[in-house]
Amino acid sequence: MTLLSAPVEAVSTGRLQISDLPRLARRHPLVLLGGGLLALMVVLALAAPLYAGDPLNMDPFKRLQPASSEMWFGSDNLGRDVFARTMFGARISLIVGLTSATGAALGGLLIGVLAGYSRGFDSIAMRVMDGLMSIPTVLLAIALISLTGPGVGILIFAITIVQLPSVTRLVRSVVMSVRERPYVEAAICGGARLPKVLWRHILPSTIPALMVQSAIVCADAILTEAGLSFLGVGVPPDIPSWGNMISSSRLYLAITPLTVFAPGICLAFMVLAVNLLGDGLRDLFDPRAKRRR
Repeated sequence: MTLLSAPVEAVSTGRLQISDLPRLARRHPLVLLGGGLLALMVVLALAAPLYAGDPLNMDPFKRLQPASSEMWFGSDNLGRDVFARTMFGARISLIVGLTSATGAALGGLLIGVLAGYSRGFDSIAMRVMDGLMSIPTVLLAIALISLTGPGVGILIFAITIVQLPSVTRLVRSVVMSVRERPYVEAAICGGARLPKVLWRHILPSTIPALMVQSAIVCADAILTEAGLSFLGVGVPPDIPSWGNMISSSRLYLAITPLTVFAPGICLAFMVLAVNLLGDGLRDLFDPRAKRRR
């Protein structure tokens, strides 16, 4: 086993030990950098009630105040603390991103495995996926919100439905390449039942590609949520979100620029962290991809 393949095998088999971490960080710094930034943002978002203050408290006498020791990022047009709203807004981005990625990954894994192994189911499932790929996220979100009203759950559902085809197609392609390999055919000839073949021989082969694709879906979901909230069809205005913060403060950019730049920079860093983690996972599970770049 080479020095490069040791961390990869440890991760793929679930036997990652503390002694493997220095080599993993040295060979794949993007995993450490992206994972570290994302973990820091998760901790800051979860601990926001302990240090950030009340994001909904309005003080008309402190409207559009510059940054100070009391309000680190100043205040918005309603006198709310921009720092508190920025920290609490990270929760919405993380919830939407992680939940949408998880839902798309689980749904895509189930449909993709069945479609890749069963030719009869494949013809039906792929036509449905083709139909879903033709639906723009913004139009679907607007249509659903016009029927049910704005909400985080509706937004997550719309993003998950639109992201489902990309995950399904990826898993299907992996399954179709794995099902023809000798060890799968040997298991079938040995009398292994279909659920066991799928669980033990085919499903593990899809996990690396699924993890990388989930990171891409998560970053795209975070940006989509921010864009929809900016347009006013995402998170309700009373819930702190980076998208609606930028939307409500864009008219006051010349007076208090931090009301726009603070959530915008945090949004950029979160998407960057997720993308770095996705790139690092791709290099980790496929070292040849790093050498081709």
